Amino acid sequence: MSASKGRVLLAYSGGLDTSCILAWLIEQGYDVIAFMADVGQEEDFEAARAKALKVGAKKFYVQDLKREFVEQLIYPAVQANCIYENVYLLGTSLARPVIARGMMEVAEKEQCDYVSHGCTGKGNDQVRFELAFYGLKPDIKVIAPWRLPEFYNRFAGRAALLEFAAQKNIPVQQTAAKPWSTDENLFHISYEAGILEDPNTTPPTDMWKLTASPESAPETPEQITIEFKAGLPAKVTAGNKTYTDSVEVFLALNALARKHGIGRIDIVENRFIGVKSRGCYESPGATILRVAHMDIEGLTLDRNVRRLRDEFVTPKLSQILYNGHFFTPEREFVTSCIPASQRTVNGLVRLKLYKGNVIVEGRNSNEGLYDERESSMDELGGFEPTDTTGFIQIESIRIKKWAQANIRKGQAGVSAQDVYGSRV
Repeated sequence: MSASKGRVLLAYSGGLDTSCILAWLIEQGYDVIAFMADVGQEEDFEAARAKALKVGAKKFYVQDLKREFVEQLIYPAVQANCIYENVYLLGTSLARPVIARGMMEVAEKEQCDYVSHGCTGKGNDQVRFELAFYGLKPDIKVIAPWRLPEFYNRFAGRAALLEFAAQKNIPVQQTAAKPWSTDENLFHISYEAGILEDPNTTPPTDMWKLTASPESAPETPEQITIEFKAGLPAKVTAGNKTYTDSVEVFLALNALARKHGIGRIDIVENRFIGVKSRGCYESPGATILRVAHMDIEGLTLDRNVRRLRDEFVTPKLSQILYNGHFFTPEREFVTSCIPASQRTVNGLVRLKLYKGNVIVEGRNSNEGLYDERESSMDELGGFEPTDTTGFIQIESIRIKKWAQANIRKGQAGVSAQDVYGSRV
């Protein structure tokens, strides 16, 4: 028997692709250890273990990373109101650093020479995983089968993978092409590829896994309260139940949102590598948290701090997460700004959940930035209206100069179109 080419730690999902990659790596002469991260996906980990060992893995690891996922990735993203292209809440992106860190821990323990994954050559995840690997362990070697001609020429499509699985006695649940592919974690589930590659194809109703359709959601709305401390959800109250543990808070919000059909989106996004991609997502609990957090900030966050955060931290961190640049100096710098911005974000938000909607019904805080008497239209409350005259005069200086210049141009025959733009 020929000597092993080395030990490989494979990011294993238990599906057709990574099971075939596991068998292919063994066929190429590697000793393979299978790794799964429990980041909250609905998965039979023991069945996956049995399958990986049956295919030929030397060992199988599963790590429970849910708490690390929530506290180290999800919560900072919530504090920064992270979002990509104004729609996508970054569920897949958020999980990759946690999974990569868990893999590097096992790779170090098992003295693996290589790590491997089943990401396609056109997707974002290959970039996210591999940049994370190198950011944690610069000397690690990566085997990316879907970028190797000897692999992708041999397995040109799903039929070839199914044939290989049959040859290797790899158990598979399907014998025909899936209509889409998915990635699931505690934060969300994504759907792409297959029939969804036509951006004009309406997702079938049975595709959505996590959330009830808004049409079939309960007719009676449900009220909940979220208490924030330093921008983090410290307590969720729903009916007579209260949740304070970070993981339990997120699980409770997920359950509530799923019940009321909250968190579905369908978009065409720009992948990091330059290809457009149609994706459908369900981010139930995350959608509730985003609405509540943005609302309590309106009451508690200084306007200039909020403007700086919105202009710099939110877009930059969102891009860093999407592009897989988590283990980088720029990410460390950007996230270091978050705690200072959230120091005053303390208070309660009351919400109504109803048929796909998250409706704010009220909020309360002792932070003191909002003065009801000062803001009132019924009393002065210490505000002197005459002070506004000077404020307006100062603000109008440059506008008057601009207007005077336009008037002079108008005397020279400048039309209304020149003043207002191409359309009036």
